[in-house]
Amino acid sequence: MQGTLRIIVETGPKRRTVAAAMDWPGLERWGTAEEAALARLTSYLDRYAGVARRAGLGDEFEAAARAPLEVVERVPGSSSTDFWGVAHVPSQIEAEVLDSASLERRLALLQAVWDYFDDVVADASEVLILGPRGGGRSRDQIVRHAYASERHNWWRKVGIREDDEVRLRPEELAAHRARYVQAIREYNAEGRRARAWPIQFLIRRTAQHAMDHAWEIEDREPPWA
Repeated sequence: MQGTLRIIVETGPKRRTVAAAMDWPGLERWGTAEEAALARLTSYLDRYAGVARRAGLGDEFEAAARAPLEVVERVPGSSSTDFWGVAHVPSQIEAEVLDSASLERRLALLQAVWDYFDDVVADASEVLILGPRGGGRSRDQIVRHAYASERHNWWRKVGIREDDEVRLRPEELAAHRARYVQAIREYNAEGRRARAWPIQFLIRRTAQHAMDHAWEIEDREPPWA
């Protein structure tokens, strides 16, 4: 990890390529080709730095951000990669079971991403700027979508099934996230996959989704707010 920023590149069959920082869950961007995806990821380094600082890894990230990008694996993507611009195929390198220190480091970054998302939501306007064709969710719709996606797509991969509305109450959210993180620890300790996904990929996808929507809210905040 030292002296480089390790990148996993996933290329869809037709039109989108995703670049993800392997050691920094949530730092992931897409482009129309590998070069564009890497350039866009690089443009978000300063924005991700706040997440790294929250996790107590600010100095380490600052050093990594100054280092050259190193593509450590290229993964053939799927039609979902093309459609969503999000990684859908785990890399081979992520199949490795993490040692305890490496796992806790990634979980600290995941928690930092969640905290960042929650703070962005708390400060955001309810009505956000619409997209170029008048589309786009409101702040509260994004929150509901984010929690629902975590429940359906990721929580269940480690055996957690709970009521939808509970996760919309802030006072309950921390406890549910703690249960999810503990389940990840148990699966990793046993060398188990989260259904078809290795644990490293599960953490990466969970963080990516929250981070992506935090940045969306920031980018769509009305200038007059």
